[in-house]
Amino acid sequence: MPTNVNDIVKKLSPAQRKKVKSRAAELIAEEMTLRELRKARKLTQVRIAKQLGITQDSVSRLEKRSDLLLSTLRKTVEAMGGELSLVAEFPDCPPVVLQGIAEDKDRR
Repeated sequence: MPTNVNDIVKKLSPAQRKKVKSRAAELIAEEMTLRELRKARKLTQVRIAKQLGITQDSVSRLEKRSDLLLSTLRKTVEAMGGELSLVAEFPDCPPVVLQGIAEDKDRR
């Protein structure tokens, strides 16, 4: 008979369950879509649209896209109150933060 993860979790102590739940939240937070990020920040499409000077429908379409200009992504993240960093990762060296990509000319 297959093992159900919920059955395993029920057998854990409250402290262990709390640790599992915390780690699961960390893993989920490591990777989000723009839509999930907006919702996690408790923001509406309407509010983001106002910040970006576009319509709510445009925000909806933007959240569904898989290919964005870096400048569009940066502006969207900033509209949510964040800052976009672009990191290049290689197997043989530490991560490198790339500078000067998708910046406004005024910001340089």
